[in-house]
Amino acid sequence: MNPASLQTANSPNCEVQHPVDLDNVRQLHREILSVAKAQRMAEFFSLLGDANRLRILSALAKQELCVCDLAAAVKMSESAVSHQLRALRAIRLVSYRKQGRNVFYYLKDSHVLNLYREVAEHLDEPED
Repeated sequence: MNPASLQTANSPNCEVQHPVDLDNVRQLHREILSVAKAQRMAEFFSLLGDANRLRILSALAKQELCVCDLAAAVKMSESAVSHQLRALRAIRLVSYRKQGRNVFYYLKDSHVLNLYREVAEHLDEPED
């Protein structure tokens, strides 16, 4: 192979005109995210783009907590934690249960816990 054709073969875009594989494109179109779902996922991940929310999730990954204990654990005001919990509840990441006058927050389901653990493990992997 000459250097010019090698560069074209390794290039990330189509520099040489070739027919589009319509069957393959149609199959991919059925399998990739819809625009609406991609938008919802982007909103979901943007809410996770806040260090305070992630610290709250890390505490709730260990155990359910009331707002006052959660605030003390993450060194934030109860008001600030309550504000973040509202945002996390809105995207169904956390839920709560009432016990008398106390409200205890917890991660809503195993998907949330698995997502948290997978990202944490990914970040702990050594770089290549």
